[in-house]
Amino acid sequence: QLQLVESGGGLVQPGGSLKLSCTTSGFTLDFWMIGWFRQAPGKERESVSCISMNDNYVESVQGRFTISRDNAKNTVYLQMDFLKPEDTAVYYCAGQPVPPSQCELHPGSYDYWGQGTQVTVSS
Repeated sequence: QLQLVESGGGLVQPGGSLKLSCTTSGFTLDFWMIGWFRQAPGKERESVSCISMNDNYVESVQGRFTISRDNAKNTVYLQMDFLKPEDTAVYYCAGQPVPPSQCELHPGSYDYWGQGTQVTVSS
């Protein structure tokens, strides 16, 4: 059964860090692109980062967030540093089988989604 499960969310103070994990099963991570997305209350889902042969970030998290993957553990990580209150959202990972290529940030490019993990940045 194909699954993506996010973990690592929580409450953190502004300027703090969190590391999210997207643990996958039912497929070989090597041949998939994985994206991270987020949705704040009352707002549309927005892109955060993605990874395939390359990694890519939206401007608002560039230099603060780092995406990485460990294919042996079937896990993709999102290290989030210098967190801001506006980073508060439910974070989702999503996957799509593709040939090795540049990853895509658009959520419509992904068919498989996890259930999300809450990240709250507040003092």
